[in-house]
Amino acid sequence: MNKPAPQDDWKTTLLALDSSIQQAIGSLDASGLQIVMVVGPDGKLAGTLTDGDIRRGLLRGLALASPLEAILHREPLTVSPRMGRDDVLGLMSVHRIHQLPIVDESRNIVGLHLWDALLSIPARNNLVVVLAGGKGTRLRPHTEHCPKPMLPVRGKPMLEHIVDRARREGFSRFVFAINYLGHQVEDYFKDGRGWQVDISYIRESEPLGTAGALGLLRPIPSEPVIVTNGDLVTDLRYSELIDFHNDNGADATMAVRTHEWQNPFGVVQTDGANIIGFDEKPIWRSQINAGIYVLGPAAFDAVGANEHCDMPTLFNRLRERARKTIVFHMHEPWLDVGHPKDLEIARREDNATARKAH
Repeated sequence: MNKPAPQDDWKTTLLALDSSIQQAIGSLDASGLQIVMVVGPDGKLAGTLTDGDIRRGLLRGLALASPLEAILHREPLTVSPRMGRDDVLGLMSVHRIHQLPIVDESRNIVGLHLWDALLSIPARNNLVVVLAGGKGTRLRPHTEHCPKPMLPVRGKPMLEHIVDRARREGFSRFVFAINYLGHQVEDYFKDGRGWQVDISYIRESEPLGTAGALGLLRPIPSEPVIVTNGDLVTDLRYSELIDFHNDNGADATMAVRTHEWQNPFGVVQTDGANIIGFDEKPIWRSQINAGIYVLGPAAFDAVGANEHCDMPTLFNRLRERARKTIVFHMHEPWLDVGHPKDLEIARREDNATARKAH
């Protein structure tokens, strides 16, 4: 799911249901967005209209003073705020439309997607912190002479895939937290100029955990920061994740995935000695930490310099301080390269297996 950011100026397209065609023309001229989103007395979307609807209405003999209800398209195509960018673009392409209202479950208008805006990639000033200091002991012998994030997958290191994906979404500022064989990471990426980005480094004298390196980050960021493990192969859109974090006013967001495990045996349900039911090879589902996060400035106050800290501990600290911590349910292909078999899957040219494996 690749969620596009709603346009800030969508409210200029709103018009009351009891307005006239003349007022609709004025709204189109004022907004320049080529659509009017009409709001009913209950505050919900009643319909939409465009300049084409107005022209057709006038050709039918309607006057400028006629109510716009006469030309209103009452069942316009709409999307949920949760629909991703790629799906939105596909929908707009199929229906050949350039404006698409965003409504919530109650049909309240919450935004407007514009074709041209979706095709452009805005620059993102948010920092991307990549945790690349682990020893990768479970991946030995592959990691005996190579840090885990530098292991090649489909022609280049996993870490480079992360940089490329984030860069394509407008992110250009990176910090790599390095420890084990960290000089190999620095020798390869240097300052990032080869990728048209800026890369700096946090050098841990000893492993500090998945959150401990953040205590060494200076200056403390004033905007939300993306933090990701450096051993992930995924199609997640970082821009979608950070937009979700911002839209929900969160202090910390954790990407999670649904993990399914099927019991290979039939389960007998009992009450004391009595059998009360059977569940044949049940499937258990749980939400697992995907190793990708967004942290607001308040989160950095909860990690001390040179303090060992992992992400669950950090999230618990924020909860204890009444900070807002939320989850982002991701559905994109994702693979945590923690074992040799995972590396084999990630290295296959066709990533379909990785999609099915997790």
